[in-house]
Amino acid sequence: MSSVLKTDAMRDVIESDRAHVWHHLAQHKILETVDPRIYVEGRGMRLWDAVGREYLDAVSGGVWTVNVGYGRESIANAVRDQLIKMNYFSNAAGSVPGSLYAKRLIEKMPGLSRVYFGNSGSEANEKVFKMVRQMAHRHHGGRKYKILYRERDYHGTTITTLSAGGQPQRSAQYGPLTPGFVAVPHCLEYRSQWGAIENYGERAADAIEEVILREGPDTVGAICLEPVTAGGGVITPPQGYWERVQDICRRYNILLHIDEVVCGVGRTGKWFGYQHYGIKPDFVTMAKGVASGYAAIACTVTTEAVFDQFKDDPSDPLSYFRDISTFGGCAGGPAAALENMRIIEDEGLLENTVLMGHRLVANLRELQSRHAVIGDVRGLGLFCGAELVADRDTRAPVEEKKVQAVLADCLSNGVIIGATNRSLEGLNNTLCLSPALIATPADIDNITAAIDAALGRVFG
Repeated sequence: MSSVLKTDAMRDVIESDRAHVWHHLAQHKILETVDPRIYVEGRGMRLWDAVGREYLDAVSGGVWTVNVGYGRESIANAVRDQLIKMNYFSNAAGSVPGSLYAKRLIEKMPGLSRVYFGNSGSEANEKVFKMVRQMAHRHHGGRKYKILYRERDYHGTTITTLSAGGQPQRSAQYGPLTPGFVAVPHCLEYRSQWGAIENYGERAADAIEEVILREGPDTVGAICLEPVTAGGGVITPPQGYWERVQDICRRYNILLHIDEVVCGVGRTGKWFGYQHYGIKPDFVTMAKGVASGYAAIACTVTTEAVFDQFKDDPSDPLSYFRDISTFGGCAGGPAAALENMRIIEDEGLLENTVLMGHRLVANLRELQSRHAVIGDVRGLGLFCGAELVADRDTRAPVEEKKVQAVLADCLSNGVIIGATNRSLEGLNNTLCLSPALIATPADIDNITAAIDAALGRVFG
């Protein structure tokens, strides 16, 4: 740890933060009397705060981002070297790392061919929405403009991505929202909308078709789905779901947009979550793990068939995709992404994610056998959730304040975990875990031991 932590300079940092920084996802009233937490150093899966306290990070930077862990000098050096040589030019022109990363990325995504660079997951998703709308006007007489989204899914924080979000608490008080976005039912079998039925996955997919028929297939241009629902409760898709969804999209000429902002770049044990299910998407978006937080970068990836629709009539001044992302031209992002990808490959982190993911789920299920408050355990790779209930028979969710008490207990004991937050009123009751892909068996065991102890203290 740096000696700066023991100087008066850090007190100045804390007071400056309190006076001037507006933190994300935070009610600030408490910070009038409690010091804001400031992390000053990270190594591997561990962080140290301004008073020198050590934490094991089980949420990869709080929002599922630092996939390869903290303190990666090779990524920092790759960014530094690139910034000195050529830091930026609008992506109306190309860059060396942008070209090389696009090629390496497409090699891992059969069937896709084009990469549009941006700077955040929200932006990457909104690019797709704009592409779909422009195609509707240019090729479908303006009719196929509607975009379907799924209850509980989350696609970003802009007004339009909130319009496509299935988490009502996220979009509350931000209306009026962008029109033309239509919800389809969630696919969480644990909270089945149709009771205990066979073939729940197929039924949940059929519910999408029902919405399409209600709206009119000639009005629906695309559907945007997470391969595994993230902040809405870590929902792994039920058997038969994705096969039926893809078939429905093909029959009604609806483009399939897979939001991999959380699941992408190794989080599930494959390069992308959709690759577990045999999906052939028209769009894939990604951000968080692309550079593990070492640089801001997002990608909207699509097919040559989609790309061709924006160059078919050069004489039309409105025929191309008239969009720009200022920081999509930063060369440091793809430089970081290239080195991030190399680390995942050379260190076998996809394989480690599978192994440690099995261990994490097994540990959580062992806790479930001893703590009646755990109603369901779900997950894929190092992306897992444990839903807390007041009664296993009725599946009534526990009070949100008790979920937060579990998080606080773990934090006070040096382990950072997450939970569904401002997503669904009454259903912010799922513990969320996404440790870095470098996690060891000891790390996994320490995380679940902290949860075990916290559940015992909070629920008795």
